[in-house]
Amino acid sequence: MRIVEAGRLIGLGYNSCMDSVMTALQAILPQHALSRLVGWLARLENPVWLKNQLIRWFMARYGIALTEASCRQAEDFPNFNAFFTRSLREGARPAGDAAWLHPADGVLSQRGNIDAMALVQAKGRTYSVVDLLAGSKEEASRYAQGCFATTYLSPRDYHRVHMPVRGRLVSTRYVPGDLFSVNHATTERVQGLMARNERLVCFFETDHGGLVVVLVGAMIVAGIATVWGGREIPGTGAVREQFWPEGDGPVLEAGQEMGRFFLGSTVVLVTEASHLDWINEVGDAVTVRASLAQLPAASSTGGTG
Repeated sequence: MRIVEAGRLIGLGYNSCMDSVMTALQAILPQHALSRLVGWLARLENPVWLKNQLIRWFMARYGIALTEASCRQAEDFPNFNAFFTRSLREGARPAGDAAWLHPADGVLSQRGNIDAMALVQAKGRTYSVVDLLAGSKEEASRYAQGCFATTYLSPRDYHRVHMPVRGRLVSTRYVPGDLFSVNHATTERVQGLMARNERLVCFFETDHGGLVVVLVGAMIVAGIATVWGGREIPGTGAVREQFWPEGDGPVLEAGQEMGRFFLGSTVVLVTEASHLDWINEVGDAVTVRASLAQLPAASSTGGTG
């Protein structure tokens, strides 16, 4: 292993015994080039037989059934991306009756109160709100007494992201970064993973104060798209920001689709609202639009206008 590669692994928090060969390899793979290649393959519509075989193989590999999808067979999708970001049939995910709803299908990998401006990534590992948002300490301080919830989307899951509460979009920030896998093994081993990976940070105002929805990219994630701006252009370079004048941002209802991943990843919610009463335990399998949390009594800190 080259010295520069070894140094990068040390910076990731690996010990001399190497926690995981597969996780370590991600540090030296051409992450962005690999993701671009997968993205190109996922957009192919021809040859049709190859597209259909790829979808069927993926369904068999991850045990995916299309019983809840609006399209019922591989041939119905124009390309792999359309299959992966498939919509659900009407009524497949009824909204829960809690104040906060789950933003995605997946596993609730972490949730809780923000402590000392930090979120839990995995046992023994935390990362800061400032680093996750890639902004200022002043910006992040708004959420110092708030809560967070992290949902991991596996390859088999529905990959559209929905609003946990009603909110008005204020700004977005696309942050270039690494593209490590965000599975359980990697989150346990790579320090500050969620704040290192490429991500789209979306700021909302809600009736319960500020809300940030962070769509975190990962290895072979070929892109992120939103309902208000379309597909974000991935890659290295400068941070990209977009702002909406006060009152002009789109308002999205609780449970409404806000974005989607072109291949798997993670959603992190950061709330100004504090001491949420959680419905699920860490490690639970969850479904989009199901109940996530209730507000404590007499809790309301803002408004959508």
